[in-house]
Amino acid sequence: MGNYHLKIPKMGESVAEATLTKWLKDVGDSIEIDEAIVEIATDKVDSDVPSELSGVLIEKKFSENDVVQVGETFAIIQTESEEDVAETSEEAIEIVEEITEIEEHIEEENKNILLHETELISESIVAAKTAIAPIISDQYSRFYSPLVKKIASQEGISFDELRKIKGTGQDDRVTKHDILSYLKLHNQKTIPVVQHKGTSKEKKMGGQDQVTQMSRMEKLTAAHMINSKQTSAHVQSFVETDVTALWNWRNKVKSAFFERENEKLTFTPLFMTALIMALKDFPILNSSVQGDSILQKRSINIGLATSMSDGNLIVPVIKNADHLNLVGLAKAVNDLAKRARNQTLKPEEVQDGTFTFTNIGNFGALTGTPIINQPQVGIIAMGVIRKMPAVIETSEGDFIGIRKKVIISHSFDHRIINGAIGGQFVKNMADYLENWDESLIL
Repeated sequence: MGNYHLKIPKMGESVAEATLTKWLKDVGDSIEIDEAIVEIATDKVDSDVPSELSGVLIEKKFSENDVVQVGETFAIIQTESEEDVAETSEEAIEIVEEITEIEEHIEEENKNILLHETELISESIVAAKTAIAPIISDQYSRFYSPLVKKIASQEGISFDELRKIKGTGQDDRVTKHDILSYLKLHNQKTIPVVQHKGTSKEKKMGGQDQVTQMSRMEKLTAAHMINSKQTSAHVQSFVETDVTALWNWRNKVKSAFFERENEKLTFTPLFMTALIMALKDFPILNSSVQGDSILQKRSINIGLATSMSDGNLIVPVIKNADHLNLVGLAKAVNDLAKRARNQTLKPEEVQDGTFTFTNIGNFGALTGTPIINQPQVGIIAMGVIRKMPAVIETSEGDFIGIRKKVIISHSFDHRIINGAIGGQFVKNMADYLENWDESLIL
């Protein structure tokens, strides 16, 4: 028998450690290949660590809530005999090499060989791939986490029925959200509460009162917000912006945009386009404070404040957003927002933001005073777009008309951003929205 050391995988260049939040297996348990062993957490992203091969867990190197360095061994599993593993690996390698040689031969000699020879070689490829499939990928094809299996068992979902559920997780895996949505859609019995990452535990008190224990995510968010208020001197500027022209333009092009790009055109990437242009006008807002120095960032990485399915907040980052056109921004916004709700973001996707954007108008808010996302020095909040009576100036005189308006709120760090710069920055953003340039679009 052989022993295999399981190590914490690399999770992004700036992630050096992770907290082991929960063991999913006990010593002595059998483990299948790609089956989750522990749950870990880095900053705001929680994830599972799967086993790289089958065996039995014989040793745990850490306890729950311990901090483990990336690349460090956290568990040891006992595998099948090393000879069997070697034989299986050698067999797979030999078949892969055989397939590669055959396919290369087809590519080089295809013009010279006869039709019946091509058919024979193609049949060989099919046979070889059929032979190797069980060795390489069969164990990966239908992986379900212990939590999903537990819910399926509790709800009487058969394996055949489970296979029909469309997964939204990494590699199309079925997540907790997927199976709960499936049960709700099919009007099955009420799902029992399953304690999981980010879920709060409640303890009833006398009368109608109750005490709710904060989840790990809520604790992290609270600490981050308190730290920001203690670090930065927060100041706010507000600008009311007429987006009637932008509203009308979007209504005109959104259907064609969806047909061409298969993406919804929301207001978020439109607002971001103006934000990026304003950041180029005032690059000091794309900075951070390091002691007595100011570090002005070359890349514009926009953090997108997003609500998760469990009610918590996360900020995935669109890297190099200034290099994307409107199509690229729309795709990035839709993709990150979807995976944030499904809790399938990667650790590196919530790091290295240089400025943050939040659309509080999605919840009907007129405006707000958002807290700066450290170590950044500014954040923009967009309120709800409303129909408003407004004075319209023309060469023939003024009159009252109905316009689409939104309030932009800008929170900035007064340690390095004075009121004039903070106000001019948000005014420039408003001007770009009011004077929407259709040539920027596609």
